[in-house]
Amino acid sequence: MDKKLLWTTIILIVFGLIILSSAGIKDGQERFGSSYYYVKHQLLFAVLPGLAAMFILSKVDYRYWKKFSLPLLFLALGLMIMVFVPGIGLKINNAQSWIRIFGRTFQPAELLKITLVIYFAAWFGGRAERVRNWAYGIIPFFIVVGFIGLLLMLQPDLGTLIIVVAIAMGIYIVAGVKWKDFAIMALVGVLIFGSLIALEPYRLNRIKTFLNPSFDPRGASYQVNQSMISIGSGGLFGVGYGKSTQIYGSFLPEPVGDSIFAVVAEELGLVGAGSLIVLFLLQCFFLTNIARHASDKFAKLYVMGITTWIMAQTFINIAAATGLGPITGLPLPFVSYGGTAMFALLSSLGIVFNISKRG
Repeated sequence: MDKKLLWTTIILIVFGLIILSSAGIKDGQERFGSSYYYVKHQLLFAVLPGLAAMFILSKVDYRYWKKFSLPLLFLALGLMIMVFVPGIGLKINNAQSWIRIFGRTFQPAELLKITLVIYFAAWFGGRAERVRNWAYGIIPFFIVVGFIGLLLMLQPDLGTLIIVVAIAMGIYIVAGVKWKDFAIMALVGVLIFGSLIALEPYRLNRIKTFLNPSFDPRGASYQVNQSMISIGSGGLFGVGYGKSTQIYGSFLPEPVGDSIFAVVAEELGLVGAGSLIVLFLLQCFFLTNIARHASDKFAKLYVMGITTWIMAQTFINIAAATGLGPITGLPLPFVSYGGTAMFALLSSLGIVFNISKRG
């Protein structure tokens, strides 16, 4: 394995478990009767299975996944459709994004991300003309992304749709898309996202909150304002681990989810938050280096797709927490609570490690 990437990922995971044990202590006690419910659940049902999957997949020849890219995509889409089946699909936080099978709950959209990376890497890595030909490249690209977008908006889950589009466009750019075609697709994307935002008042309010944080301080702007208070309270070195007044005062919404970066900044200060950002940048650098030395185009596109996934989600999460972007509800990779997200990320890195060994 690429030891630099491996150790960076392990440090990120450990960092996440440490901050999660503090961020979830109050909510865990109130909701589940255990102060360390979140960190125990994350370790037992996300990190350990994810690391096992990463190790196993690092031993499997990555070219195997190229052969089954289409069946894997159909499987992921089938799971996405199952969220709407009564008795199987679950609605959590006003989103029909979960399914329960054999007593276990997971989010199919997270598994969709890795299968989508495999599919587009195989599609554009197979024939060069697919990148520059509308009939063989751009039109099928719009059909696949459009169908996935429809499923995600029926849930609704605009945040995941943004990441899916980022992954698809990232792979397309690396594959060698014409800038004219890219500009057309970007314009279409902006028009579609603008329409989706305008159709739902709560999405429009998030944009208004981003432009003016004082727009609705007790409603739409509450989370971002409390997040910025947490970050401002941390100063250079933070208030101290486990001493967040925003958490114990129940002021900060979703401290174990999309607001966890604010907890890092409050308890560990600029030094802790900056160190976390540096870890993500190092991970990006090591992933890009593996892509540069990949032995074939499929491998290169796959690694860059995973890099786009992690970096786009990290940027959007931190931007939302710091007021530099609208709230999307996306978790911070390797740090926020979420079993399916952690398992999917570690599994995807397992394939990257196999690529690095054969590069």
